[in-house]
Amino acid sequence: MDDQPVVRAGFAAIVDAEPDLVVVAEAGDGADAVRRAEESRPDVVLMDIRMPGMDGLAATRALTAAAAGPRVLVLTTFDLDAYVFEALQVGASGFLLKDAEPADLLAAIRVVAAGEGMLAPAVTRRLIDSFAAGRLIVPPPMADTVSGLTGREREVFERIAAGLSNAEIGAELGVATGTVKAHVNALLSKLGVRDRVQATILAYDLGLARPRARRPE
Repeated sequence: MDDQPVVRAGFAAIVDAEPDLVVVAEAGDGADAVRRAEESRPDVVLMDIRMPGMDGLAATRALTAAAAGPRVLVLTTFDLDAYVFEALQVGASGFLLKDAEPADLLAAIRVVAAGEGMLAPAVTRRLIDSFAAGRLIVPPPMADTVSGLTGREREVFERIAAGLSNAEIGAELGVATGTVKAHVNALLSKLGVRDRVQATILAYDLGLARPRARRPE
C-alpha cells in the first residue's frame, strides 16, 4: 500500500514474479488499504507510513486490531517517518527500508507470513537506541503480565530481545530448539504480543533488556 503508483507497481512486479507469492490488492491511501484488505484478506500487507487521508500508522492500527487481521510489514525511509516506533506498538510485524534489495523484500514477506517479526538492521539499531534513551514507555498494566512468566520463559524472553534465534537460545540455555520454540509460543501468549518484534519492544520498555555493546568495526 503506497500513494505512489510507480512504487506500488515495482513492488507488485517483484512479488508476483515469485511462484509462492501473489499480489491480491493494491491501495493508494490508508482507508483504501483497510477496505481492500477486508475484501481480499491477504496474509501480509506491505504498508507505507506517509499516505494521504488515513496514514499508514492509522491503517496498521485498524488492520492489526481485527481478530484475524493480516500481518503488516512497513516499508519506510525510516529517517523521515516520525511514527515508526508507534507503528510497531500498534501491531506492525516489521520494518524494511524502501531501498532494500528485492531479495531482502521477498525474504521479509516470507518471514512475516510465517509468523515471525522482522526488522532491517538499520531499523533495529535505531529502535534499540530509542529504547535505551527511554523515549518509549510501556503502559503499567502491560508490565503486570511479565509476572506470569516462568523462570525459563523469562530467560528466553530476555534472549529474544537480544536478537538471538531459537537455535542460539537453545545453545545458551542447553536445551533443544524445539523446547525453545515451545517456550517462545507460551510467553508470546502470556504477554499478549503477536511475535518476537512485539516481545522485544516490551522487553526494552520494561527494562528487561539493554543494548549490547557494539563490536569494533
